[in-house]
Parts: sequence; structure tokens; C-alpha cells
Amino acid sequence: MNENIETNPLLDRLPPHLQQYIKPQNYDEYTPINQAVWRYVMRKSVSYLRHVAHDSYLEGLQKTGISIDSIPSMYGMNRILKEIGWAAVAVDGFIPPNAFMEFQAYKVLVIASDIRQLEHISYTPAPDIIHEAAGHAPIIANPDYAEYLRRFGEIGAKAILSSHDNDMYEAVRKLSILKEAPGSTTAEIEAAENRVNELQAKKVELSEMAMIRNLHWWTVEYGLIGNVDNPKIYGAGLLSSIGESKWCMTDEVKKLPYSVDAAYQEFDITKPQPQLYVTPDFSYLMQVLEEFAQTMALRKGGFRGLRKLIESKKIGTIELSTGLQVSGVFTEMITNEDNEVVFFRTEGPTALSNREKELIGHGITMHPHGFSSPLGKLKGINLAIEDMSPRDLKAYNFYDGERISFEYESGIKVDGLNVTGIRNLNGKLILIQFTDCTVTYGNSVLFKPEYGTFDLALGKKIVSAYAGAADYNSFDSMHFKSNTLTVKVPKSKEDEALERLYMQVRDYRTGKDNNVSLPHIFDELTANHPKDWLLLIELYELTLDKNSLATNIINRLEAMQKERPSIAHLIADGIELVAN
Repeated sequence: MNENIETNPLLDRLPPHLQQYIKPQNYDEYTPINQAVWRYVMRKSVSYLRHVAHDSYLEGLQKTGISIDSIPSMYGMNRILKEIGWAAVAVDGFIPPNAFMEFQAYKVLVIASDIRQLEHISYTPAPDIIHEAAGHAPIIANPDYAEYLRRFGEIGAKAILSSHDNDMYEAVRKLSILKEAPGSTTAEIEAAENRVNELQAKKVELSEMAMIRNLHWWTVEYGLIGNVDNPKIYGAGLLSSIGESKWCMTDEVKKLPYSVDAAYQEFDITKPQPQLYVTPDFSYLMQVLEEFAQTMALRKGGFRGLRKLIESKKIGTIELSTGLQVSGVFTEMITNEDNEVVFFRTEGPTALSNREKELIGHGITMHPHGFSSPLGKLKGINLAIEDMSPRDLKAYNFYDGERISFEYESGIKVDGLNVTGIRNLNGKLILIQFTDCTVTYGNSVLFKPEYGTFDLALGKKIVSAYAGAADYNSFDSMHFKSNTLTVKVPKSKEDEALERLYMQVRDYRTGKDNNVSLPHIFDELTANHPKDWLLLIELYELTLDKNSLATNIINRLEAMQKERPSIAHLIADGIELVAN
């Protein structure tokens, strides 16, 4: 079967800037070895996790239709997720953090459709379908947790990034791709690891996105729930990692009560975590999220919020006290002695909105080179234009077709011909258009008549600042799409021969072909693929009632444990699965 992106009402609501990340799953590209890797990890995980995972995990596996024996298809997942109000899409590895969060806000689970190599069966830093489908999907069947995930996405999508975050995203994406690409050299991987380590070692102020990412890591990815002395697992990173799900339950991993302090605890994606956080229940996650949200520029606005946007060098939005929203790349601000923003400027395409809808005639075609405006109260009358009644506006000559000069308390002066004004739904003036306009601040000219029409944004202050555009339709693409693509390596004849053996065993186990000779497969595997151990486990499972062949297989597996100590525990786990 070749499953593409399957329909689900939630997917139809996704805006274009998110749709650009969706790709077909291409189910036929999963090899028999991929299927065996999935089956091994799922059998081992479910066998162990039934004792240490939150109750929602096993219940969720059934509700989300995730099979232990076969890699899930997007079609099957969307058909079943639709019943619990969610959807799923396939993407190419890591996507930008704001985009990832926004998918969650739309109640869409992002699934990296690639699957880890056999060599990385215990853990991979790259997002893969084991992590995404088997780790994330089951827990969202819990209504409390699903709402936390949605709300987290809604808030996280507005978190402001720094340029350091962008560099880190690219470095981690490249490292994850190289680690999973069969043709990567040791030198390439080491160089990528060094780049990640170099960035992690930098002492930079944590951005909002860095802190929200930390909260996401310590809950959604590596969260524990219940009592600190006897917690259960709910984080997808733990649920999808055979090694870490066991390691995290030992006393070597410190267990801490979850709080907003976790936002300041960074992590190393390449190593097991030395400490984890335990939430008493899923409802408490929302409480901490709201506590953190109160510190964000999204809710505080002001000069700190605008400064974060300027430092991010990405498209962001400020909302003024009138409700006017300005979206673009912010480059400049002027503040007064009380650190209140009295002037701001964007460069490049800029759009004006109200209530997340672009104002007609004020998109990027009207403001292709930027936008600027003073803010605050007027000098001498201690009143903001936004607070003036119709009588006040007429008295102070704010009237269409009249020339006017006025000065703000900050000292910024405006002189021009008042052409017209735009009001919001409540009748409040939010924008005044001037021609032949000059804006000055001391000896500096902030706007000249030759620049064209001047649109004065009305507002006493900035009440909110956040990443992205107010109206996602204002820009072609809000998010940066990486040029580092996942690698598809051509198969060798040896790879193809080994895949055929895996397929024959799979066909035999599922009853598709009962004429397969298991002794012949064992002989060929031993002779031509002496390093492969996973197919030996599958053969052993099928030959327990064939004493001589089972004895030969177990002898070979025990010999491999001695020859290759690094995988001895994986072989032992496989033998234990068969025995049980």
C-alpha cells in the first residue's frame, strides 16, 4: 500500500505555512528490516512499560490503533485519531519549533515518518515514527493531557526565538540526519556533534522559545507523573526508548517535583538525562504552563517584548492598546525614561491587522519597505488620541481633510494633512492616515513627505508581543524551512539480499507463505550476514518447537553476545521476549 496524506477534518483547517511541512508517508518504502525494528521495540517496550508507564499509555495504544507488529500508516492513525479529536501528519525530521508548536495548537500530531536504523534500535536523537507514533500518540487519548498539549502548542507557537535558537535548530537537525544516514562518516558526525556542543556551551540569555522548549522537554518528552518516590512514565522520549525507560527508573536519575523552574533547566539531546521532573497529575502541567505564560511578552508586551522581537530578527507581531496589530521584522525602538516605547520601526514587508485579520489595504503590498509610528500620550493635554471622544478629536483638529501639527509627551512631533482614519468594531480609532507628513524627534527626521503616505498607529502602549504574524495569510511563509534534508542512501545488493530474508520470515510468521525454509534462511544469514542479530531473534521465535534449529540459533546468539558486548543486552532482551 502507498498511504499518502489521509483526510481528517482537522487537516483541512491547517494554514498554508504549516502545510508546506507535510509530506506523504510513502508506506511502501518501509523495508522488512524497518518492520522488524518496529516490532522488536514495540514488543520490548510494551512488555516493560505495562509495569512503569502511566495507565493512559496502554489504553491509548488501543484507542489510537497502533499495532505492535506493524508500522502504523497515516491512514489508519487519522481514521482513529479523528474519534478523539486529533489528527496526524508526516514530516521530514525536525521542523522549526514555532511550526511544531502551532501544529499542536491545531490538535495535529507531527510524525517524522522515517524509522531508526537497526544500529540505533535503543535510542536515536532523530525524531522517528517509533518516537512520534508509539511515544506521543497513545498519551493524547487522555483528555487532560490532550488539552495540555493543545494549549502548550497555542502558547508555544507565540514564543519568541533568538538567533541562537535558529543556529541550535539547524545544528541539531543536521546531527540527527547524519546519525541516521547509513553513509555518514565518523568525521561528519563528530563535526556535527562538536557544533551542537559548541552552541550548547555558549552562555546566552535563554529566549522564550528556549524556555518553552525546556518545559516541553521535561514534560511532553521526558516527563514522569505521580509520586517522586514511585513515578510512572508519560514522556514520549522515555516511552520510545528501550534504554532510557529502564535507566530513568533507577536511583541514578534524580527525580524532582515539577515546577516552572524546569523552564531554566537545559538538556543535552545526545545524552541520557541526569534528572527528570515528576508532576502529580496532568492538570498540574496546565497550572505550570499558565504560570510561565504570565512571564511571556505575549502577555506583558512593553519594551522587553519589543526588544525580544528586535533581537530575534524574525517576523513578529506587536499589539497596541487599541487592538491594532503590526506584523513584520522589527529593527528599532525609542523609549522614554520610564522604559516605555514611544516609537518603533519595522523593515521589509509589514502588515497591519485587528483581531488577527489583516486590515483591508494594509498588507505587505501597501507596506513593502516597513512601517513606523510613535506611541503614547500627547503633550500638554495628557491624553492619548485613542482615548479622545469625537468632540475631543474635532476640538484638537483631528479631522479628515485638515492639516494638523501635534507633539507627543516624548518630544516626537507630527505635522501633516489628515486624510482619513480607520476604526475597530467598537468604534475606536486605531489608525490615522496622513499625506505630506513629517515626523521628527529632536534633530532626527523619522519620516519625510517623500516617503509617501504616513499611517499613524494609535496606542498608548504595547500590550503584547509574540512570534509570527497576527494574520497568517499576510505572508507567504512565516517559518524558515531548513535546507538540510534527510538523506536517502541507495541500497547495496547485500542490503537487498538481507531484506529478502527478513521478508520471507515475516511472510512465514503472518501465514502469507508457509513454504519458507527456516533452516535455509538460518544458513544463508550465518554465511552471508554474520553481524545481523535481529533476524536470528525472529527465527528463534518461530523455531522453539524445532529443537535442533532452535538450539543452533540460540548457540549463535550466545556467541554473538560474546563477540559484540555492545549489543549483548539487546540480544538478551530479544531472547527473553521469545521465552515469555
